[in-house]
Amino acid sequence: MPESRSSGNAFPAPSEGMAVTVFLTVNDVARSRRFYSEVLGGEIVLAENPCTIRLANSWIIMNPGGGPTPDKPGVTLQAPESREVVSSFMNLRVADIQAVYEEWTAKGAEFLTPPLDREAELRCYMRDPDGYLIEVGQATGMLHGHFARRA
Repeated sequence: MPESRSSGNAFPAPSEGMAVTVFLTVNDVARSRRFYSEVLGGEIVLAENPCTIRLANSWIIMNPGGGPTPDKPGVTLQAPESREVVSSFMNLRVADIQAVYEEWTAKGAEFLTPPLDREAELRCYMRDPDGYLIEVGQATGMLHGHFARRA
C-alpha cells in the first residue's frame, strides 16, 4: 500500500472556517486511490481509513460502503449501482481541456466522448472506476459573456 504523503497542512482540517470535501463510497479503495492520484494527479494525503486525496484545491475522501451508524441512523452507503442514472457529479474546470483529455486518456481514463464545443465552454464527461460521473470543462465563450442557452 502506498504511504501517505503530505505537504504541510494538506489534510482538510481547517483551524477556522470550513473546507469543502467530496466523499465517495467506493468498492475498491486501492483502485480508486490509483485513479485519483495516478490518472488525475491528486496527492495521497492518507492512504486509507479514510483514503484522502488532495486534488487541486479540493479533497476527495473515499471509503467502502456500509450500513447505518449512530450518527447516520437508517442510512446505508454504497457505490453507484447504475451507470445510466446519476444524481450528482464532480465538475473539474481545466485550463486546456484537449491536453487534459489526451493525458488522462493515455493514463487509462474512460471518457464518454471527446471534448465538445458547447459555445460557452468545451466539455466532456468521464467515469471513475466505480462509475461516478466527472465533468471536465474549459470556459471559452462564457469568458466573453456567451453563456449556455436555457433548455
